[in-house]
Amino acid sequence: MDNKITKAHGSGGIFSHNLIKEVFLKYFDNPILNQLRDAALLNQINGKLCFATDSHVIRPLFFPGGDIGKLAVAGTVNDLAVCGAKPLYLSCGFIIEEGFPISDLEKIVASMQKTAQDAGVNIVTGDTKVVEKGNADGIYINTAGVGKIPDNISLAENTITPGDRIIISGTIGDHEAAIICAREEFKITGNISSDCNIVNSLTEKLVKNVPGLRIMRDPTRGGLATILNEFADKQNFGLRIYEDKIPIKNSVRGLCEPMGFDPLYMANEGKIVIIVSNNDADKALAIMKDHKIGKDAKIIGEVIEEPKSRVLLKTQIGSDRILDMLTGEMLPRIC
Repeated sequence: MDNKITKAHGSGGIFSHNLIKEVFLKYFDNPILNQLRDAALLNQINGKLCFATDSHVIRPLFFPGGDIGKLAVAGTVNDLAVCGAKPLYLSCGFIIEEGFPISDLEKIVASMQKTAQDAGVNIVTGDTKVVEKGNADGIYINTAGVGKIPDNISLAENTITPGDRIIISGTIGDHEAAIICAREEFKITGNISSDCNIVNSLTEKLVKNVPGLRIMRDPTRGGLATILNEFADKQNFGLRIYEDKIPIKNSVRGLCEPMGFDPLYMANEGKIVIIVSNNDADKALAIMKDHKIGKDAKIIGEVIEEPKSRVLLKTQIGSDRILDMLTGEMLPRIC
């Protein structure tokens, strides 16, 4: 097999078949995928199904703490997990630029398999397309996933009531800060690593053990502030968070201040935000802190009666600042 992707690898002929056998099946090996059907034949699933899809165009492809492959699997697994689902199966679609090194493709595919294995899911079907050189930026990946939600679980905004607590599982802004440092045009060096990770083992513990769990989300593009606005939008309650309680690494804060970035709006790829009843807040916090990705978890705010549909930030000097949803984009192609 050539050491670079050629247009022949997308032809459906012998080069395509060799790529499937020597790269994708080498790493994604499982009984369902190995049938190489046009569609995966899944085992029977009883209960409520959850389905998610995501596309990944991040630049650079490899960054401190992860790569586009790890990100692609974690992104879809996490979207299923915060809905209360147990992720089961994934698909993946690759759009690869002619001339892309096959050695880099192998690294990406190996990373995807490692992340899928850690999440307890199988990649069961996929597709590859090759575009002419100059018509893509290396590689783009789409993943879609299926999960199962327990029959007694229904996480939604309409379950939230005043007095509930808001908890974040760890420090914010790590992923986007790592991408800023990794991009050559910024000419910035810093010891910042992306939080790119799967969260389903943590969400499953919360779903199982916290009856007062109202809702969960992963604060990716748009960050913490945008997710909180999605919670409060057109609802009969508001949210208040406290600036001095929000966990932010000093390295991230030091990067953001001179560049004008706001960590509240920066992407994360391995964190969850939950709203939980006041009675179960301490239990949920303890579960998070006992998990490897939740050791920096904190209660950062609460649900309030007024102002309705608004998110407020109580600043360190005691004033209230309205947090709106992100407008525009601080940094493109972060996921």
